Amino acid sequence: MKKDDCFELGIITKIHSFKGEVILFLDTDRPQNYYEIEHLFLEINKQLVPFFIEKRKVQKAQSLRVKFEGINTEEEALSITNKKAFLPLSSLPQLNDDQFYYHEIIDFTITNSENEIVGKIIEVIDNSANRLVAVTINNKEALLPFNDNHILKVDKPSQTIQLDIPEGLLELYQ
Repeated sequence: MKKDDCFELGIITKIHSFKGEVILFLDTDRPQNYYEIEHLFLEINKQLVPFFIEKRKVQKAQSLRVKFEGINTEEEALSITNKKAFLPLSSLPQLNDDQFYYHEIIDFTITNSENEIVGKIIEVIDNSANRLVAVTINNKEALLPFNDNHILKVDKPSQTIQLDIPEGLLELYQ
């Protein structure tokens, strides 16, 4: 499995017991969609390695206590802590037409409120304080606010997203 064919589900944050159990943090808006997963991939030495789940239990809303096949000791569990967990893109739930996953909108064109082309999306930066989109404008990388208050229209077929861009922001990148 290639990383490009997967999405990052979360990370193994710590061990839970001396019997090889670990805590998997689910970095998603809907963790309940993944409470029953039977396998996943962990990134080890820049490779995705399959791991099969023997037991799982919801620890907290965003966390699962997981026992993987072949991980039976505290030492073995420690070897997979801080490893990112991935699932195939095909595991993602279907969304409505006006919804999207971040990986889907890379290379979408951003237009302003007058529907004039601003640039192409190169990255979505999602932090707790403010979601941003990195856009190429005049061969420079610009950061634009990218939240529900600023997204005016999503057109998947034409691969465009219309944004209400704060006045004067684009001039900073001219």
